[in-house]
Amino acid sequence: MYIEVNREIQLVRRPSGIPVPEDFRIVTTPISVLKDGEVLIKNSWMSVDPYMRGRMLDRKSYIEPFALNETLSGGAVGQVMESSNPKFPVGSKVANMNGWREYFTTEGSDLQPLPETEIPDQAFLGVLGMPGMTAFTGLTKVARIKEGDTVFVSAASGAVGAIVCQIAKLKGCFVVGSVGSEEKAQYLKTELGIDAVVNYKTTENLQESISQACPQGIDVYFENVGGEHLEAVLNLMNDYGRIAVCGMIDQYNVTSPKAGPTNLSQIIIKKLTIQGFIIFDHWNEYPAFVTQMTQWIQQGKITAKETVYEGIEQATEAFIGLFTGKNIGKMLVKLS
Repeated sequence: MYIEVNREIQLVRRPSGIPVPEDFRIVTTPISVLKDGEVLIKNSWMSVDPYMRGRMLDRKSYIEPFALNETLSGGAVGQVMESSNPKFPVGSKVANMNGWREYFTTEGSDLQPLPETEIPDQAFLGVLGMPGMTAFTGLTKVARIKEGDTVFVSAASGAVGAIVCQIAKLKGCFVVGSVGSEEKAQYLKTELGIDAVVNYKTTENLQESISQACPQGIDVYFENVGGEHLEAVLNLMNDYGRIAVCGMIDQYNVTSPKAGPTNLSQIIIKKLTIQGFIIFDHWNEYPAFVTQMTQWIQQGKITAKETVYEGIEQATEAFIGLFTGKNIGKMLVKLS
């Protein structure tokens, strides 16, 4: 197979604040001749996710930082174009963590075959991938939601938040979310049918608005934002409330430390449980999650919205858009 050009995106400097296009560059690379046991993959979709911002810093974390002047990595789905490995015949579709590039060769240990299903391939980067698994695990394993709980979700229209809202409704909870635009608020209310929405960008008093939306207090908080959201919610949690900490996007692009919540004593007063979690620690439960989520999707109980950028040359813009509110649902890049 002749490939005219393979394009990849590299990190050339560590961002300060919100990333800018100059922090990245697009390069062309050759495709090596397949060795025995290898396959050539053409990525068709790639994911951009907020956690990638932390990997752009040179600091110790739960995952290694990206190296400068090397190709970035992330979730992707693609198709086998050439194969010298009987486990992956030509035409088979796979998930991988070699995003940010159009083609790559591998011996196959880093590939996950996609099941044959009518669900679109890119769903395995969203509702059936890491975001969906994060939502499911955070609610059911970490926060241990139960019927009748009041669940508050920050960044509720995002890839994780929108799935959290839907699962919580399926479990019989009263669900409230916060968003940053009226378009996102309408999506949550009209398409997902959640009980109330708070627009944090237009409210004059975030805590008061959340309180009005949650008249019975909050039993479960699914935390994606941190900062002012966390401080407001701590004051509104019910006794023995549970907080599942998935992310704190409010802090991802700060250039100097921000003041933390001033009311951490609420953790003691209300006997709260706060637990951070990393979805990779729960990946052994992924098959069971896929079975359950696929059933919900086929029954029409879970839907997934996508914001799609076209072409690898748009990947940087898509990633930056995560931090400026450009996405509703999962942010994806469709590769040509």
